[in-house]
Amino acid sequence: MGQHPVTRQLFLAATGQNRGKTTTTLGLFAAMRARGLVTSFMKPVGQRWVMMEGHPADEDAALMHAVFELHDGAELLSPVQIPRGFTRKVIEGEDVEDLGARIVAAQAKLAQGCELLLLEGTGHAGVGAVIGLSNADVAALLGAPVIIVSEGGIGRPIDEIVLNAALFRERGVEVAGAIVNKVDLDAQPELPRLLEKGLARHGIPLLGVLPYRKVLSSPTLAIIQNGLDGETLWPGSNLDSIIGRISVAAMQPEHVVERIGQDALVVVPGDREDVITALAELCLDPDGHPNKPLGFVLSGGYRPSERTLETIRRADLFAVLMKGDTYSVGATVHDLLVKTHPQDKRKIDEIIRLVAEALDIDRILGAARPIPLR
Repeated sequence: MGQHPVTRQLFLAATGQNRGKTTTTLGLFAAMRARGLVTSFMKPVGQRWVMMEGHPADEDAALMHAVFELHDGAELLSPVQIPRGFTRKVIEGEDVEDLGARIVAAQAKLAQGCELLLLEGTGHAGVGAVIGLSNADVAALLGAPVIIVSEGGIGRPIDEIVLNAALFRERGVEVAGAIVNKVDLDAQPELPRLLEKGLARHGIPLLGVLPYRKVLSSPTLAIIQNGLDGETLWPGSNLDSIIGRISVAAMQPEHVVERIGQDALVVVPGDREDVITALAELCLDPDGHPNKPLGFVLSGGYRPSERTLETIRRADLFAVLMKGDTYSVGATVHDLLVKTHPQDKRKIDEIIRLVAEALDIDRILGAARPIPLR
């Protein structure tokens, strides 16, 4: 049996990691529902997964499930997660499950109950090619038109979008257009016009730009507390404080103080009590250094002395203790902060408002195509 022809679909891809694909997907999903459309979601292939109601699911699928209270299970929202060792098996030619068939089956079930199916890719167009499930492969398999998301600038986003569009077109996928994220319209108000003109030379419509917003790039201490598998030594004065920057303290105290930056979350070994104390004392002197930290992520599993902990408490600074070396802890913090989390309601509300105001939703909806009859 074929799918009902009124069920349409769109595939959101990106030119790389952290370009704003999930932000755009979340905002568009909310906008489509606000127009009264029965909208479903699928992340066909996931690389980073979490447990969702007892089943593995891509973390972005879990985000959509939580934010929009979706009733579909993990097998539909996130039909494929790449398990450890699977890539090696494919390269070696061992028998593996037909994952493409699993994705198509999920598409068919989701289409039965919706008017619009929003599909989210994984990374750039070629991610997953090693197992025959690149974004371009999956979009072609599902017969879905693609919108490519990149981020601010002129040359870089155009170069990236054109490169990715070439692979999609090679697979016979319709490139419906592009969206450029994190555009500083105050500093460069002419960018939308230049981007539209530059992309038009390659036959790619610009479907809109999303302006840069600090709140979307600067999450709160609460996300750190909830997302890190560590021990909170002190919660600080306000877990809703927005993190201005991440600083890795790998210098002598006086040099760290010079470079601390405003509202920094400082990643520092827990046994560098000289650095910790120097930064905490900044907050105890109301007339001192203008830039003061928000708190610490203490690496190495080294618990500071009670004297140093008391200084942290008197300064009322957030502090969490983590195992692992400073580099790996810093990388974990970075990966956590660039993601959107269900608990960050302020950020999610801003995403929904920004997408609804900045993008031409009707034009984007017009790019959707019926799911092919099978």
